[in-house]
Amino acid sequence: MRLSVVRTSALLGLILTVTGMAGPTQAQTVQLTSDDYARAERFLGTSTSPLVYGNSVQPRWIDDGRFWYANTVPGGMEYVMVDPASGSKERAFDHDRIGQALGEAVGATFAALDIPVRGMVFGEQHVVLDLGGIGTARCHTQTNTCVRVTDGQPPVQRNESVSPNGQHVVYIRDYNLWVRDRDSGEETQLTTDGFEHFGYGTNNAGWVRRDRPVVKWSPDSRKIATFRHDERGVGMMVLASTKVGHPEPDIWPYPLPEDTVIFRVHRIVLDLDRAAGDHMVRLDMEPDQHRSTCSDHIECGGQLGDLEWSADSDRFVFVSSSRDHKVAQVRMADARTGEVRDIFEEVEETFYESQSGWRYLSKTEEILWFSQRDNWGNLFLYDANSGQLRRKITEGDWNVLDIRSVDEAERTVTFMGNEREPGDPYFEYLYRVDIDGGDVTLLTPDSANHAVSLAPDGEYFVDSYSTPVVPPVHVLRDRDGRALLTLETADISRLEASGWEPPMPFSVKARDGDTDLYGLLFRPLDFDPNASYPVVNYLYPGPQSGSVGSRSFRASHRDLQAIAELGFVVIELDAMGTPMRSKAFHEAYYGNMGDNGLPDQMGGIEQMAERFSWIDATKVGIYGHSGGGFAAADAIMRYPDFYSVAVSQAGNHDNRNYEDDWGEKWQGLLEVYPNGTTNYDNQANQLLADNLRGKLLIAHGTLDTNVPPSNTMLVVDALIEANKDFDLLMLPNRGHGFGNEPYMMRRRWDYFVRHLMGAEPPSGYQIGALERPIG
Repeated sequence: MRLSVVRTSALLGLILTVTGMAGPTQAQTVQLTSDDYARAERFLGTSTSPLVYGNSVQPRWIDDGRFWYANTVPGGMEYVMVDPASGSKERAFDHDRIGQALGEAVGATFAALDIPVRGMVFGEQHVVLDLGGIGTARCHTQTNTCVRVTDGQPPVQRNESVSPNGQHVVYIRDYNLWVRDRDSGEETQLTTDGFEHFGYGTNNAGWVRRDRPVVKWSPDSRKIATFRHDERGVGMMVLASTKVGHPEPDIWPYPLPEDTVIFRVHRIVLDLDRAAGDHMVRLDMEPDQHRSTCSDHIECGGQLGDLEWSADSDRFVFVSSSRDHKVAQVRMADARTGEVRDIFEEVEETFYESQSGWRYLSKTEEILWFSQRDNWGNLFLYDANSGQLRRKITEGDWNVLDIRSVDEAERTVTFMGNEREPGDPYFEYLYRVDIDGGDVTLLTPDSANHAVSLAPDGEYFVDSYSTPVVPPVHVLRDRDGRALLTLETADISRLEASGWEPPMPFSVKARDGDTDLYGLLFRPLDFDPNASYPVVNYLYPGPQSGSVGSRSFRASHRDLQAIAELGFVVIELDAMGTPMRSKAFHEAYYGNMGDNGLPDQMGGIEQMAERFSWIDATKVGIYGHSGGGFAAADAIMRYPDFYSVAVSQAGNHDNRNYEDDWGEKWQGLLEVYPNGTTNYDNQANQLLADNLRGKLLIAHGTLDTNVPPSNTMLVVDALIEANKDFDLLMLPNRGHGFGNEPYMMRRRWDYFVRHLMGAEPPSGYQIGALERPIG
């Protein structure tokens, strides 16, 4: 007889107990069925997300102060127009009649709630609707008639950067930068001497490559700050496709921590008003290392990071970061002459990063600077001329997370922050602080995680707040945080009718016995408190983020609830070494990435097992992807007495084989000691191969350009040398994002069912074949 384990949790607990007590010949095997897996699959996002209405409001602000947004409703999507000044909210157009008229105009058929709007431009009595690849139409909102539009500016392509006034785009052609007038189509070549490995605006950080140039337009749309990307002498990464016949090679510069030469950037300005052939102004400085304070690239938010133009477009402030991220030198450049002068520098013993960003206030020649020099993320005000610190703006044991706007006239900064309010320290709130007085005003009072969109003029904002267990409410507020209009309240009634329940938030103590850590726990929906459940520990160790991620509401958290439905308790925990807490918390294992927060993961699971008898801390598995794959393999080899099963996906198992910026920021520059050992040995998973006793599944994509598969091959080679049994899954022609492909997900489920639960999974279950719910 085939037993449906998920529907018989008490029986499962009894069988597992008997299995653990019996001898090898007496062990009983539980057989999971396709129905069990189908039940689990119904808690993936593809099935749960369509059951939620009004979950997301992303306002598109328009010049007259109004905004529109797309809203999921039963039957499809509606488009809503809001006028904050009058407090009105209505559909942006007559969906029934416009939908019919659109179909006649573009030769397609649209239901009223199935119009695929990608963008809208409003006139007095008309709206221009961008329907993506279907076309564009102008619709009269009084007569509800539409005509196809074929004139106007051509759309901006993905490999182009558009100027602030929308008139020009800049792009790369043959390693040089060109600009095109969007009205006339006229093209102008801005640089002429670029060549392979020494081109202009090149968007290559090793781990990521894009065709779009890395630039920062000036406010007047007449100058472009960028660089010449020097890849000469940098070591190459080599991958090859899997196919019949000769493989197709992918070879590109990819610097590693042990390299003496990494990417350099020669900073320049391109001035569209200078004479033809003389557009370039070279900055009078040595080339910078390819580093920034805002990411593992020098592209941040789609443009050149760490650079702020003056309002008059004559100069800009930028940051030169040291290779090891310990020094951030703040500088000012004259965009007309290329003259550069130093203003001040920030120096850290471990690493400096601008968690919230920074701003140049050119009207008063001040720099709004972020620093954790006092262990918390605060704002400081510097004199841009003298480099002297004028004052500390924010104060206290909490963090400024993201500068959202600066009102230079009112002398205020609006920003996201956390740890200032009681409750979950990861909840983000919107604040405003007076630059001169330091007075902080909370603008989003509800105890929840807040996602905010500010109007361009700063007079209004949309506040979407929720928690992991409470669905979002979307509210229009004025600049002082007063609620003006509830836009949408998410409807999860269909989700709840499916049997869904939210995860359980919890807190435990960190390894120091004092610091509170926070996470989420997932149980099967037919949970039996008298049963005993093995534990699956999902983790992402950071250090740039944590396991749980956003504290906003989600119908599904990856496949964590799905795994729980198979008969497990699933735990994810933000351990020490991850951000959004104090600086000391974040740098807990700086220089020892092999720590991976695992002491906190294990301690947290043990504390939860002491708290709840249904958690079996003697049967613990672990899985993760990328940094989580690194940590999962690390866990089962470093702590074989605690973790017995691991699924390691796309792991950067030795950061000497991963991109230079990552390892050098969190582990430090490579040091080789006289005895031949290095400061990177404490994080190299292949050196732990002798310790493997449990069941390990290692997976990697053969065309992973982010974490090259050589990372996994190092561990595989060491496991073979140590004569260890393990399982290997190489996915041909996959990049870095294979973790939630149906096949990988099914293999992951099978591995925990077979080796952690001691049961047998259904043979060859196909994830993705279920009929999906219709919203």
